[in-house]
Amino acid sequence: MTLIETLKQDLITAMKEKDKDKLNTLRSVKGALQLEIINNKKEENDELLLDVINKQIKMRNDSIEEFRKAGREDLINSYQKEIDILNNYMPEMLNEEELNEIINNTITKTGATSVKEMGLVMKEITPQIKNRCDMKKVSQKVKDLLS
Repeated sequence: MTLIETLKQDLITAMKEKDKDKLNTLRSVKGALQLEIINNKKEENDELLLDVINKQIKMRNDSIEEFRKAGREDLINSYQKEIDILNNYMPEMLNEEELNEIINNTITKTGATSVKEMGLVMKEITPQIKNRCDMKKVSQKVKDLLS
C-alpha cells in the first residue's frame, strides 16, 4: 500500500471515528497535495506527498514559535497534535551518526574543500536524506565542515 493510499484510508477511518483533529489535519494535507499537483503540474506520488507533509510540519513549527512568543499554550498544544499526526507519515529520521557519516562521505566523494563548493555537496547529499532530516541543520553542518 502506497503512502497516498494509506493517507486516504486513514482519512476515511478518521471520518468514521469522528476524530476531528486527525480528520482536519489529513484534509489539510490532501488539499495541499492537490494544490501542489494543480499549480506545479506534477504527478501524484509518494515523494510529492512527503514534500507536502514536510512543508506542513514546517509551517506548524513556525506557527508554534509565534504562539510561544504570544503565550498561547492552547494553540501550541493543538498544533503539536497536528505535527504528531503528520510525523506518522514521515520516514524515520536520521540520527547524528548516520547524518555525519553521509556528510563526510559526500565531502570526500566530491572533493570539496571550501564553502564555495557547498552547493556541489548539498546537491549530492539532498537526494540521500530528503525528508529524513532538517535541511537547515545539514546545511549548517556542511558549512562548518567546509570552513
